[in-house]
Amino acid sequence: MRFATSRLPGLLVTEHEVVVPLDHDDPSGEHLSVFARELVAPRKRDQDLPWLVFLQGGPGVPAPRPTSRAGWLGRALLDHRVLLIDQRGTGRSAPVTRQTLAHRDDAEQQAAYLRHFRADAIVRDAEVLRHEVAGGREWTLLGQSFGGFAALTYLSFAPDALSDVVITGGLPPLDRGPEDVYRATYARVADRYRRFVERYPEDTARLDAVADHLATTDVRLPSGDPLTVARLQSLGTVLGHSDGLETMHYLLERAWAGDELSDAFLSQVESRTSFVDRPLYALLHEAIYCSGPGIASRWAAQRVRDELPAFSPDARPLLPTGEMIYPWTVEQDRALAPLAEAAQLLAEVDDWPALYDVDQLARNTVPVAAAIYHDDMYVEYAYSLETAQRLGTCRWWVTSEYVHDGLRSDARVLDRLLDMAAGEA
Repeated sequence: MRFATSRLPGLLVTEHEVVVPLDHDDPSGEHLSVFARELVAPRKRDQDLPWLVFLQGGPGVPAPRPTSRAGWLGRALLDHRVLLIDQRGTGRSAPVTRQTLAHRDDAEQQAAYLRHFRADAIVRDAEVLRHEVAGGREWTLLGQSFGGFAALTYLSFAPDALSDVVITGGLPPLDRGPEDVYRATYARVADRYRRFVERYPEDTARLDAVADHLATTDVRLPSGDPLTVARLQSLGTVLGHSDGLETMHYLLERAWAGDELSDAFLSQVESRTSFVDRPLYALLHEAIYCSGPGIASRWAAQRVRDELPAFSPDARPLLPTGEMIYPWTVEQDRALAPLAEAAQLLAEVDDWPALYDVDQLARNTVPVAAAIYHDDMYVEYAYSLETAQRLGTCRWWVTSEYVHDGLRSDARVLDRLLDMAAGEA
């Protein structure tokens, strides 16, 4: 279904919606809608441009909401028609929230429903869009972070749909379980915090003072959720962004109002640690590392953390954590708490379908260009390089100039990767 076209500065926008099966292997069962925005430069609206489809990071995060042609989007629109897909469960594509799941009778039904929201289903949704919106033409795939994970699923099971693939900060480990991932990323978080302390040495004492206060005082966030030391640690997820060190510093410098934590600080902590706007991220984050039967996440981040006393909430200096999800993450966030039992059931699933066909990836002939960020806090550099070396026709660019959000922070990242995929760099 095609909706009306609208204009933004430098953009012509057309909205699309397709109906897809919840389970693509059961087309007679439940269905849901998937939404996407088509963008084109107004002067090129009638040109027969190649398509570039963007897969957002996450999981559980909707596509960007464009307001202009700034950044990487402007570069893409020089020679492409761009499609921004709200991956199923996000944005306008059958969003998953405590409200939308409330009509399912129990946690078992909720968990059974949520099992259909991983990369394998996202790829099959994209194939429906390719046929109905792009006329079945091959298209360029741009995958950022988790979108890069989905790109390798796409290359595994529908490579003929792709003319070329560009991946930024998102080459996944192909056959490593979630425990391996978290052992690596905890070390990355510790290193990133070390760099933070080198830049802002007084902030160690500031963070520890907040933690000591929380350890002895019942502090509530504006929503009424408790602010525990563990939740304070999860604020460290911001450190992996290009402006993350400054974000953390400016938060801590205004933490106090006399002898209590300031309202401004509490509001910012809540907005950066709550999953009210992306519940699917928390519910399925560990499942993206479970490829094939016999692998259950079983709250891998918590189990690995238990091996690392330096990350204990009682340790001083306090070490922040990253994007890890824990049982308490769900239980103590009022946007997630009604789904805690379903989250537990998902953590115990050990018969997930395979997300990658490693043999197909090894004989891949679709041009692939990947940016691997050496200092990436979220996607382990060594595992990404390992995957790149196992992927046919892959060219990779290892850099320490950028961190995980390099695509967002500098349009030259996409420019270089498109040139690499075309064999021009």
